[in-house]
Amino acid sequence: MPHKENGLFQVLRINRIRKENAHTQTLMMNASLPDAYPGQFVMAWLPGIGEKPFSISGNDPLTLTVCDVGPVSHALCQLEAGNRLWVRGPLGKGFVLSGEAHILVGGGYGAAPLSFLAKQARELGQEVTVCLGAKTKADLIMVEQFEDLGCQVLLATEDGSAGEQGLVSLPLLRAIEQNMAAGVYACGPTGMLLAVWQLCRSVQVPAQLSFEALIRCGIGLCGSCELSEETCQLLGISSGFLVCHDGPVVIPEG
Repeated sequence: MPHKENGLFQVLRINRIRKENAHTQTLMMNASLPDAYPGQFVMAWLPGIGEKPFSISGNDPLTLTVCDVGPVSHALCQLEAGNRLWVRGPLGKGFVLSGEAHILVGGGYGAAPLSFLAKQARELGQEVTVCLGAKTKADLIMVEQFEDLGCQVLLATEDGSAGEQGLVSLPLLRAIEQNMAAGVYACGPTGMLLAVWQLCRSVQVPAQLSFEALIRCGIGLCGSCELSEETCQLLGISSGFLVCHDGPVVIPEG
């Protein structure tokens, strides 16, 4: 599994900004990162404000998708084309494509790293189905980007404003029934990931899960991103799992 730790900051400039929804935008930088792989992340830093991890949503050039949910991400959302951003990475373990057909499952802005993975799979001529879930239609991101890549896109929203009404597990189950040979790759909140894993395990479909966590150091030193003992037990992995170093991508056992 790809795993790289680059602790040196690079100073990049923002080339272009794409608005995803009212709270989320994608920053396209002026360079790529050598050896970056879908599922990995970077630590982005702004002097005087702070540092925060962001999944890599593309690398041609480096692309970061930012949701305005805290001081650092809020400051990033105020940046304009031409502004500088300090980036450390790529960091962590990413997804590994296996087989010729893939089902990608994104909850909320968990769709971001999956766009990088979908692009890689489509460039290899492989079949990709994308299941996206959110509270409302307004909360969905990157639907058009996945469609432009030639992916089949299935939607679910809790209020029924787009796609099926309910959780993303509904279209996921249909996608699995259509192609039992496809592997599942998911990113989103922990509760969603555990539900995806339970569904995949029940039908004996392999899954790779990218976890979100409170990451401070990015290199496995501080322990702030350790998965709970209960989550590790449910996944069949050893306790003490650090999302920044041992993940973010987990391949559950069993």
